[in-house]
Amino acid sequence: MPAAALAWLVVGFVAWLLESTDVANRIWLVGLIVLGMPVVLQTVRQAVRGQFATDLVAMLAVVVAVVLVRPLAGLVVVLMQTGGEALDEYAEGRASAAVRALEEDAPRIAHRLRGVDETEVGDLPVEAVEAGDLLLVRPGEMVPCDGIVVDGFSHVDTSRLTGEPLPLEAQDGVTLLSGSLNLESALTIRATAVAGESQYARIVELVRSAQASKAPLQRLADRYAVWFTPITLFVCALAFAASRDWDRVLAVLVVATPCPLILATPVAIIGGVNRAARAHVVVRTGGAMEQLAAARVAIFDKTGTLTVGTPEVSRVVSLGAMPEQEILRLAAAVENHSGHLLGRSIVSAAGTAGIPLANADQVIEDAGRGVRGEVAGRIVSVGARSFVATGARESEAASANGVREPGLRAFVVVDGKWEGYIEFADKLRDGLPTFFRQLRQLGITRTLLLSGDSTSHTMAVAKEVGIADARGELLPGDKVAVVNELVNAGERVLMVGDGTNDAPALSAANVGIALAAHGGGITAEAADVVILTDDVTRVADMIRLSRRTLRIARQSIRVGLGLSALAMVVAALGYITPVVGAALQEALDVAVILNALRTSR
Repeated sequence: MPAAALAWLVVGFVAWLLESTDVANRIWLVGLIVLGMPVVLQTVRQAVRGQFATDLVAMLAVVVAVVLVRPLAGLVVVLMQTGGEALDEYAEGRASAAVRALEEDAPRIAHRLRGVDETEVGDLPVEAVEAGDLLLVRPGEMVPCDGIVVDGFSHVDTSRLTGEPLPLEAQDGVTLLSGSLNLESALTIRATAVAGESQYARIVELVRSAQASKAPLQRLADRYAVWFTPITLFVCALAFAASRDWDRVLAVLVVATPCPLILATPVAIIGGVNRAARAHVVVRTGGAMEQLAAARVAIFDKTGTLTVGTPEVSRVVSLGAMPEQEILRLAAAVENHSGHLLGRSIVSAAGTAGIPLANADQVIEDAGRGVRGEVAGRIVSVGARSFVATGARESEAASANGVREPGLRAFVVVDGKWEGYIEFADKLRDGLPTFFRQLRQLGITRTLLLSGDSTSHTMAVAKEVGIADARGELLPGDKVAVVNELVNAGERVLMVGDGTNDAPALSAANVGIALAAHGGGITAEAADVVILTDDVTRVADMIRLSRRTLRIARQSIRVGLGLSALAMVVAALGYITPVVGAALQEALDVAVILNALRTSR
């Protein structure tokens, strides 16, 4: 549309240069009618819905230009109007594909056990699963619907749902949620809910409803148009009453066409978006800049957002005479042959401690439970209590039986003796206390920590980083409820997260920020701002950038409207013709654009 308006102007200008004034006017008039009609119709539709914004003055200028056969001035207005809309659309970016991405990732096929002994496997669509069906979940497959484990042992990745990186031990009686990923061994589960009522389907619905219920953002330009448009119409009325000259009315409308309103905000936002991109931050919508600048409440997920997101060795505990360093050395030797997440953490901890890796022979791994091997003639078992107990002497087991505190740990048995255990924890990111002080200095009046982890652990992390309000053991729907409560109370809320379980809350917040250094997936799709580096402190940088962007946009608008108001008075007195007014407006537009582009620096 802007290109078409510009092309028509150029063709008409060529005809004018060839001294074909009548031909030029006819070309411009046809172009004005064809290209101006959508502007008029769109504004009328908005007026019917009770929306009177920046488009009203532009529409009146186009209509009056057609009636008075002043096509050149009208085409300039159309060019600015459609060009501003194109810039707005570019700044807004593409629509989020969050729901579609979630639905594409959903499990499609379930393996139902049937036959007399329920060993025969039949594949069927997940929609056909009924509560009570026995289902086989193979390694590497997603749990198709909520269910209870009735046979098998494995570890299950629930990070998509709870955000927690530590795998869940799946054994008889454990409840699994749809969307969890089975890591190692086959499991048999009894379905407790159909797929459409399971946890993964609820996440899809939460994202969909959060996006649908999000109130439309009133553009910055429209807030200024609320008072500028009536003033323009009042000046037009005075000019006509004093002169009975419709050319004066058109001149007033042309110089008052709020190109500073139409252009300043999208140009400034595009500059801010480009500036953010150079810092490896993707701002998906122009409105996100406005919302981020206005945010006063910040909500954070814990795991992967404030923490590193992968379990690391937190301490090694000796249960006997063997030193902690020797326990770690022997454990790392056998775990070096394992691909398990915790095994890699043990090997990494040994390397960090400067412990050289010993050779291990005859290594046997029980997937998901533990690993056993021979190190310099000593039999070393590392893993779950139930696994290492099979190689331990009964009389020695009592030394480890007292270890019952909550937490994730791997026990170490050497030559049948319980020597100790290795504990794992998720490490906090560096610089968080300073980061939260910066947020308070930037005007964030309240911070919250929401997590699927235990309440006690969540509270401990919150205390360490300086967050007063912390809530644990939350499912995705619980996080959305907290966000909605704050938004409905009139708070401007930003939400920061990194996992699939955060996607609904990111969609529900005024502005959602996703950490997506390792891909992001659905989380990045649901968010308005995507940080491509593994650095949550970029949130403070983005708040600063968004406020600078909006400050420059407002400056451009105010200066532009002030000059337009001055030109309106001169035009109303008859000293500016419509064509001259269009030229002045073009000069004003260039000045506004150049000032707004400062946001890219």
